[in-house]
Amino acid sequence: MNGISDIVTSVQHTAHYVNAHLADHAGSGAGENPSGEDQINADVWADQLFFDKLSALDGVGAYASEEREEVVDCGEGYTVAIDPLDGSSNLASNNSVGTIVGVYDAELPASGRELVAAMMVLYGPYTTMAVAREDSDVVREFLLREGFSEQWGRFTVPEQPTVVGLAGKKNERSDAFNEFAAELERELKLRYGGATVADLAQVLEYGGLFGYPTTTRYPEGKLRVHFESAPLAYLVEAGGGSSTDGEQSLLDVEPDELHARTPTFLGNRELVERVEAALGR
Repeated sequence: MNGISDIVTSVQHTAHYVNAHLADHAGSGAGENPSGEDQINADVWADQLFFDKLSALDGVGAYASEEREEVVDCGEGYTVAIDPLDGSSNLASNNSVGTIVGVYDAELPASGRELVAAMMVLYGPYTTMAVAREDSDVVREFLLREGFSEQWGRFTVPEQPTVVGLAGKKNERSDAFNEFAAELERELKLRYGGATVADLAQVLEYGGLFGYPTTTRYPEGKLRVHFESAPLAYLVEAGGGSSTDGEQSLLDVEPDELHARTPTFLGNRELVERVEAALGR
């Protein structure tokens, strides 16, 4: 196997274990992560699991996590950037969570143009994993169950948009964005649950737009470039969709530090273009 394949397989195997034991770690908080957000025990547990498996691979040279202050040097090879348990606050109410992985052929900080692969695991009623990689011209989806991974199909973003999920409280968003959001919400079905992977999965299945704009609480956006925005943009763009920070592809965002944030919009090309037009008003 090559280095990317080893990483994909390791994420698949670890995700099996995470899925089977999530309920054991859905309880109390563990403090605050390096981005200043609430961290629960499950975040720390999942991070340690993925670190133990990925850092041991010969092809992994560095491990970076949303839950860690700094990059961990593992030798020579790719840099893995991971959000081990996206949407972990949803565990308390037994709602969907996920894992996001970006594989960079560069030291961090780096733009999404340095990505060579990205993965998105959704722990829902069943567990799936989408994989985009530079040596494949399709985005593959796997069903993870009973200790093995079954290729389930390929995904492309549907041409006809159906759903929209836009984060942020109205009183914390700009008037221009609220006007645009109201326009879209009259046209499309609302789908927003607070876990990025789960919300984006709706867009990938039905077509539409997921977005987290700037707000007064998060003036630079809430999602982190390395761990969420760029890897998900890599997946979506490989599947025929588009992404933007309001001005450019999320793959072109140049983060200035490990935990840098950015406004994030992902989905159908037509809707992404409308985002850029609306925010440029």
